[in-house]
Amino acid sequence: MLKTRSFKRQAAMLLLTLFSSTALASCSRGATPSAEAGTTNVASTESGGQAGNQCAPELTELEFGIISTESQSNQKPKWEPFIAALSEGIGRDVKASYATDYAAVIEAMGAGKVHMAWYGGKSYIEAAKRSEAEAFAQTVNSDGTKGYYAYLITNKNNPILADIDVEAGDGDQYVIDNAANLTFAFNDPNSTSGFLVPSYYVFAKNDVNPDEVFKELIFAGSHEATALAVANNQVDVATNNSESMVEVEKNDPTAFGNIQVIWTSPEIPSDPIAYRKDLPDCLKAEIQDFFYTYSDEAVLGPLEWQGFDSADDTTWNTVRELEISKSILETTNDATLDEATKQQKLDELNKELEAVQ
Repeated sequence: MLKTRSFKRQAAMLLLTLFSSTALASCSRGATPSAEAGTTNVASTESGGQAGNQCAPELTELEFGIISTESQSNQKPKWEPFIAALSEGIGRDVKASYATDYAAVIEAMGAGKVHMAWYGGKSYIEAAKRSEAEAFAQTVNSDGTKGYYAYLITNKNNPILADIDVEAGDGDQYVIDNAANLTFAFNDPNSTSGFLVPSYYVFAKNDVNPDEVFKELIFAGSHEATALAVANNQVDVATNNSESMVEVEKNDPTAFGNIQVIWTSPEIPSDPIAYRKDLPDCLKAEIQDFFYTYSDEAVLGPLEWQGFDSADDTTWNTVRELEISKSILETTNDATLDEATKQQKLDELNKELEAVQ
């Protein structure tokens, strides 16, 4: 198998190359938001914002957003017991909001219709940028780790495997060299492992624009969808990740048996849990207390978690660095830009990069 390196170390190692590229330069399809316009104004309060001894009595019901990594029919049995425990733990009704795409959760939080959410790294940094999201917890995997891996996958009966060294994990190079003859599926434009990570490591680093090179390129919408597309020979290669493949193995063993991993990324930080920044401080404290102390294995096991660690917005700065680094490489290699415009964009991107280091 391909030897993996830590995500943070890899991001740091890239910086010298990126700044060198900047010096040399000087000599998607969007998902359709489903949330309605308008906001629910949740006033911030000082010193817990309590009315008497009760915290935020006006907030009798909260919405918890869940990104669409798989179908709702698969998600609901795993999530509903946790949502019920959260509701009991904080003493107010909590309803799960299952989205059809990642952007729907981002937009719903921005509109004030979702108060808390489970995000991936990339969808979280988008929500923090434009939807008042504030991360406060990080998921801890069942094995105690706090990371996962992006994959490229293909069908075990696909003839392309004859030219790929599965043990070496060099499927990324095969995809680059043979893209014109391949059909390829990303997950969602706001997915970390299903879009951002492979976009950088597989394509941007090799000066390849995936929009231009494939016989056919699609966005399947979820990790489950990309897995099934590969298992059913609907596409040659697709993105996925180590966490979602565990779910595919449990939910559809036959499909799982048809899938072969051909490339593995460096480690990615595990997922954030976030709430809106403007929730009352007393309510934030209640929510934090629940997440930091909850450890019911019967409820968390189906989600492949053992608990949650305290975290903040900076925990996912490595994902921000990766997204900015991808933009720097794309700008450096953009032949349509004149040198002055290119340098201006690179200067702006490098300032953004410095701000998150």
